[in-house]
Amino acid sequence: MTGAETGGITLLEQCDASVVDMWGEIDVALRSEASAALANALDRDLPVVIDTSKVTFMDSTGIAFLVQFYTIGTEEGLEVVLRNPPTVVTDVLEMLGVIGIFPQTTGDVPARSAGQRSQARAG
Repeated sequence: MTGAETGGITLLEQCDASVVDMWGEIDVALRSEASAALANALDRDLPVVIDTSKVTFMDSTGIAFLVQFYTIGTEEGLEVVLRNPPTVVTDVLEMLGVIGIFPQTTGDVPARSAGQRSQARAG
């Protein structure tokens, strides 16, 4: 079985946000899917919602992806939030001491998204 059969990462393009949909087992096998989702979300220049609600396992590679997504996204002026992270995700974030950097939401779009789009990527 490959990682694509046990988990996945896709970008759902909504009109007011980019939703990074993650499900199943998030590990090193999904590196290319994670990179594609990050690049496409940055190109869209909209608030980003990372939906980990269907994640059943996340290793250090998955956590590194979340941290990278948050870091690069916020550097580009995008609002980046986690939507309904399950215990399997929050426990690892807490254990690594990085849970505090992630705003969390139960909605679709970050509450502070209006007017916060980056102009840095224009051009």
